[in-house]
Amino acid sequence: MNNEYKIKRIIVGKLPYGEDLLRSMTEVCREKNVRIGTIQLIGAVKEAAVGFYDQQKKEYIPLNFYEPLEIVSSFGNVSIKDDDIFVHLHVTLSKGKGNAIGGHLLSPTKVFACEYSILELEGKELIRKYDETTGLYLWDI
Repeated sequence: MNNEYKIKRIIVGKLPYGEDLLRSMTEVCREKNVRIGTIQLIGAVKEAAVGFYDQQKKEYIPLNFYEPLEIVSSFGNVSIKDDDIFVHLHVTLSKGKGNAIGGHLLSPTKVFACEYSILELEGKELIRKYDETTGLYLWDI
């Protein structure tokens, strides 16, 4: 199942030093009223929290890293969950020796430097609904 969308606009910017990455990206989307879209970002963080989804237990296992990390890649989307704008990001981070870690972006992840681009889409809203099979809130398409 899928939907087709048109590009409405592209928003680029940078996040403030020391702010929480996920909360800040959510605030940007709320301020700009982005309800459907994709997000890309690069940069570095002072510390990070990522989640690994345990498919048997149907819950995220948080992993915390209290060290500087490079954002090698981060990609995600914007949709609607519980009648509110919901930002869903995954991130790949690199440690000082090049080892990679990654997962579902969680808070607190503190920004050192971060540049982002949001590709806002035009079309039918993507609404997240609880899926019994996976235990996740997935797009209702």
